[in-house]
Amino acid sequence: MRRNFTTHSVFCFVCLYLSLPIHTIAQAGEGRGRSGFGIESSFLGGKVFKHEKKFTLPIPAFTAGADVNFTWHTYGGKDWEQRRHYPRIGIALAGINYGIDSVYGTMAGVYPNITFPLATGNRLEWTFRLGTGISYVTNRYSRTERVNTVNVAIGAHVNDLIMLRTDFSWSLNKHWSLNAGAFVNHISNGSVRKPNLGINVAGASVGFAYFPVTSRPAILHRELLPLSNRWLFQVRSGMSLVSANTHGGPMYPVYISTAYVSKRWRNVNKAFAGLDYSYHPALLAQLRDNGMEPQGAKQPYKAAVVAGNEFIMGRVGIGTQVGAYLVKGYLQKEDVYEKVSLNYYCVQREAGMLKEVFVYISLKAHLNVAEMGELGIGVGL
Repeated sequence: MRRNFTTHSVFCFVCLYLSLPIHTIAQAGEGRGRSGFGIESSFLGGKVFKHEKKFTLPIPAFTAGADVNFTWHTYGGKDWEQRRHYPRIGIALAGINYGIDSVYGTMAGVYPNITFPLATGNRLEWTFRLGTGISYVTNRYSRTERVNTVNVAIGAHVNDLIMLRTDFSWSLNKHWSLNAGAFVNHISNGSVRKPNLGINVAGASVGFAYFPVTSRPAILHRELLPLSNRWLFQVRSGMSLVSANTHGGPMYPVYISTAYVSKRWRNVNKAFAGLDYSYHPALLAQLRDNGMEPQGAKQPYKAAVVAGNEFIMGRVGIGTQVGAYLVKGYLQKEDVYEKVSLNYYCVQREAGMLKEVFVYISLKAHLNVAEMGELGIGVGL
């Protein structure tokens, strides 16, 4: 029964994870057909870098990969597209050979993404791409089947994928352009399966893009009424699944709640601050397994004061959050954490008591080390 529940939960998490940005992509493509559609192909070359002392894997001499992005240039059909200076939205396929197959294996993934223009000239453009999705790694930590106890970074075949890129593009004509830049790639499974240190790769990219119709479609520009810099009281509640510290150990739920106030600014951002609480049954089990009951510093919960910003793009929001712990869990050393979230707004209203209802997924980390993924729902009043 536990196995079926876990499989079903992961399946639902993956479907939601991929569907939120795809909804935005569909919105961006309405009414313009193939105008602004393009295919970007890049070669990736770089190095795996050690991001903490526990990362004891051998570092490959060179890591190579490829990235193919199916991209659509927004044109202002939605207000947020104009407010965000007409970004490009895409779905990319990525593959990486880390360089030591017997330890790392290879990675293949798919990730929705958004590319923001940072500076644009007649032929030269500087952009920043942010993408997150799902990946599959062929070789993971294992003590039984295909023994691989060297790979203490990845404990599951299915992992989260994050891709950050910045590129300079040189337009040859309205159909073809050349690009070169830098990237950082991260994969981990959010502690659903241990070990979960994650693998990070940084390097350079070079490639080209082809647009069948045009790389710069005609855009709409109209006078937009400014949105009020309103304050909201917001609550969100979510759940995570984490495994015990031992590979193949039992999985435990984590219950998370956050209460905060937010303020909209510059029409497309929400700054927020509040309090965060999470209850960890795995810590309670660890205490009792060692003959201890919760008291003093031996706590199965964590509490923190949080602050952050959310970047709004229509019904989709990308949130960044930093938290400083007021109460640490049992044997915890970290003082601060970071969280990145992807939110989809089912309800968005400017008037009435209930102004927002959203579902979200997030990844919580301590610097470079992921702690857990989270799935939940929130409201704004």
